Order: sequence, then structure tokens, then C-alpha cells
Amino acid sequence: MKKVILKDLNQDHIVQEAFKFLRTNIQFCGSDKHVIMLTSCVSGEGKSDTSLSLAMSLAELGKQVILVDTDLRKSVLLSKLNRSRDELLGLTHFLTGQASLRDVVCTTNVPNFHLITAGPFPPNPVELLNNRHFEAMIEALRAAYDYIIVDTAPLGTVIDAAIVAKQCDGAVIVIEAGKINYRFVQDTKAQLEKSGCPVLGAILNKVDAKKPGYGSYGRYGYGKYGKYYGKYYGDYYGESTTTATVQQPQQQARPAHRAAAPQTTAQPAIPQSGQQPQQNAPKA
Repeated sequence: MKKVILKDLNQDHIVQEAFKFLRTNIQFCGSDKHVIMLTSCVSGEGKSDTSLSLAMSLAELGKQVILVDTDLRKSVLLSKLNRSRDELLGLTHFLTGQASLRDVVCTTNVPNFHLITAGPFPPNPVELLNNRHFEAMIEALRAAYDYIIVDTAPLGTVIDAAIVAKQCDGAVIVIEAGKINYRFVQDTKAQLEKSGCPVLGAILNKVDAKKPGYGSYGRYGYGKYGKYYGKYYGDYYGESTTTATVQQPQQQARPAHRAAAPQTTAQPAIPQSGQQPQQNAPKA
């Protein structure tokens, strides 16, 4: 495994508390929710940064966590690393049979936290994500990690996230406050439900706490990221400035799973491509 260094990890107290609150809600969704995907309506809503922060927050609990970047069209995660795309093997290499799963998993400078980068952008991302290798990869990772956080492409723009959703236990929609209209969010939610993946709820990101109705807890967003996907996907922002929210499905409160925390120095056993996961591997 190659080691990568995550940059710009400093967060203020308000943001840290917000992600602690989020990870608690994820845990109370049920002990059967191990593979959680995050998507959005369009680019630039802060989905990738939210995925990364959520994964690191879960790792702080002593859970073994891996972040899988499945945005094979315009990955943002690489900008957070100290290595270039050419230096790393990623998901594309595994799905095309050019590398084993162990080859594409990277260790990080955050204890208990691993990641898989997207790799080079292929001409056929939907076909790659819809093949048997992706399903086998998720099953292998289930045996080695407590939580698998999956960062996907914006579902309101391309269909990739709906393909990925078939292998996930739950989905969370990241919404930029005041930018996406209500109907667009509802369409994205409906598309997820068609895939059979439960929608756990939504994250309202980039909230301006100074505006009425948002409380007095400070800014929870990450500031302006810009329309990162703009030239590739086009501008899909709705004209309405109404804050979009998705009603969280009713859930029964269940205690968070209390698995024994693995040692920080332990390396999860990653099966090779094509191999079945070991039955005695740690599992949340």
C-alpha cells in the first residue's frame, strides 16, 4: 500500500461538532448501514469535502474506515493529496483488471483511515461501475472495514451514482443552501429510491448562518468551492433560491454498533482481485 498525506485538515470547532453530529446520526440509522454513499444534484455543492470529513470523523471513533472515490469523470479528492494522479493506482486500474485491490488501497496520515482514489478518467465510467469487479470490491471491503464511505458523481447530472447505489446500504444527499430548487432535489431523491438504496437523509451545506432561519451556531459550510464540474457537466443550477431540503425518512432509534475498536497500527486484510473475502475478517 502506498501512503498519501491529506492536506488542509484543520477545521474550526463549529465544523468539527457538525460532523460529530452527522456521524452520530449515521450510526443511529442502524448497525446494518456499513456502506454509505454521498451524492448531490450538481457539482460544487461540497459533496467530496463532506465525504472526506465524515470518513475522518468516523475514523476518530476507532472505526476502520475507507473512502472510495467513484467519481470517474471529475474527481476532487486528488486535490486533497500530496501525490499526483500519475503516482497512484486507483479505482479505474482495479475495475479494468490492471491492479489488485491491495494495490489501489492507500494508507493515510489519519489513523484508521484508508482511501481509494478514482484513478485516470475512463471513456466508459458507467460500464466500469456496473461490472462484477465493482460488486466484488465492495464485498471484499465490507469484510475489512467498519464503514465504507463512497463519494459519487452528482446524480442530478449523470447516472453513475444510481449504478453505485445498488451496492450501498444507504445514501445521503448533499445540498448547497439557497442554490438548488426543491423539485430538483426531489427528482434526485426519486432516482436514488429507484435504485433500491434507502435515502438516509440530506446535508444542508454552505449555510449562511447570518440569514434568518439557520440558527446561531455559526457557518457549517466550507465556503465557496466554485462550480468545479462546470465545463464538464454544464450549469444545472435551478433559478429558484429557495433552500432545498429533503425530509429524512422516519427511523427507529437504535443504539450505535459497539464493535471493538481495532488497533491503530493494524492493517486490514485486503483480498486480492477475484478472491473471496476471508470469513474471519473483522466486520462491523
